[in-house]
Amino acid sequence: MAGFFNTIIYQPILALLVWIYQTVAFHDLGIAIVVLTVLVRVVLFPVFNKGSRDQTIMQHLQPHVKKIQLDHKDEKEIQAKKLMELYSRHKVNPLSGFLLLIVQLPVFIALFEIFRKELGGAMFASQMFLGFMNLGEKSIVIAIIAALAQYIQGKISLPKTQPSMDSKNPLASMGKTMVYIGPALTFGILMGLPAAIGLYWIVSSLFSIAQQMYINKKMPAFEDLEKPSKS
Repeated sequence: MAGFFNTIIYQPILALLVWIYQTVAFHDLGIAIVVLTVLVRVVLFPVFNKGSRDQTIMQHLQPHVKKIQLDHKDEKEIQAKKLMELYSRHKVNPLSGFLLLIVQLPVFIALFEIFRKELGGAMFASQMFLGFMNLGEKSIVIAIIAALAQYIQGKISLPKTQPSMDSKNPLASMGKTMVYIGPALTFGILMGLPAAIGLYWIVSSLFSIAQQMYINKKMPAFEDLEKPSKS
């Protein structure tokens, strides 16, 4: 398994980062990380776009989901059938969130290993970003910016609902809670890691923010899903 990861993910990402660092970024590690992150997100855009779109629709569908669960709380088979019909009607995959995690995690692990093993070595003799920030060291500034970017990303991904509706929908309340818990965890994690990881996180989050704004703009019709039908 380790050999597969090394051959298929770690080595190609390392080779691409080294090439960007030596050519496009002119030996500026920060610029190389920014370019690499954008390239990764562009290549994986169809997966991220599908996953983010499904998650957005799922959040708008939560009132419907809650109604089905209440109407058929003692009929699990009918409940499951109704939920699948709802998801199928709106062409969403309820497991898309896990798909996004599965796609992102190997890339993040590969970059973490690269920065852990290679920073300061022959491949990346300079660890500076724009000549003033050492990406091989921990940075509270990078951690704060990364947490803020994640907060904005989470905030704009939530559907606009009435407070009274949120109080009746545990999943909606959980989603709003995670908007704050996620950035707090991000800050805590990145405070203990090299700033290079935080920079990758920031650029990826900014890409996600732009993507989420695009998705929100393209799906105004889903505002009416905030009120479940009475049938």
